[in-house]
Amino acid sequence: MLSRIAKYRGRNRISETAEIGCTILTDPFWFEEDDWLPVPEWSKSIVKGKKYSTDTLVGEKLFRDVMDRIPLSVHSPEAEEIVNGENRYSESVTKHRLGQGAFRVAVTDAYQRRCAITGEKTLPVLEAAHIKPYSENGPHNVTNGLLLKSDFHTLFDDGYITLTKDYRIEVSHRLHDDYGNGKDYYKYHGQQILILPDKMNQRPDPQFLEWHNVNTYLG
Repeated sequence: MLSRIAKYRGRNRISETAEIGCTILTDPFWFEEDDWLPVPEWSKSIVKGKKYSTDTLVGEKLFRDVMDRIPLSVHSPEAEEIVNGENRYSESVTKHRLGQGAFRVAVTDAYQRRCAITGEKTLPVLEAAHIKPYSENGPHNVTNGLLLKSDFHTLFDDGYITLTKDYRIEVSHRLHDDYGNGKDYYKYHGQQILILPDKMNQRPDPQFLEWHNVNTYLG
């Protein structure tokens, strides 16, 4: 392998100090063979991960085709496995949560690819947050999810931010007490969240929000 790497370095004039890495897929999920997608314009000579932007017709169609195949109901097999406490992890080098990838895609689509609190739509900084954590038997379901900027996600998970059952933002006084700041976040206190799913059956479940208020929020 080292000799092959040396050959490619020489052929492509790559410095000996250049790092060689790899692309790793995180949170993958699989469809049954009957639901496989037809392969779009995909060259056999591709040696690096190819991606499609949803700003293109091909990318948008792929995204919609995936969404059509992801079960959003709480009665989906994934949710039933979680409720029954079965198959919560699959073994590899580390433990990966089954259904996390599908959850992320479904929540991203439900919130129109925008942060629920700020409206931010820069996709790389948006994360699908569980309202009731998976570690506490919270399901991978859209009604247990929020799409948040990464900093708001951290504060939500740590209990410094929560949502009331009427979708108003609460920012804990503990944020200032613990860190001596937080003005960028306190301006959202008491406001209604900006983005909610259009479909009523995808909006945050009041029971999950109440759980977060009682068990996580540092009020």
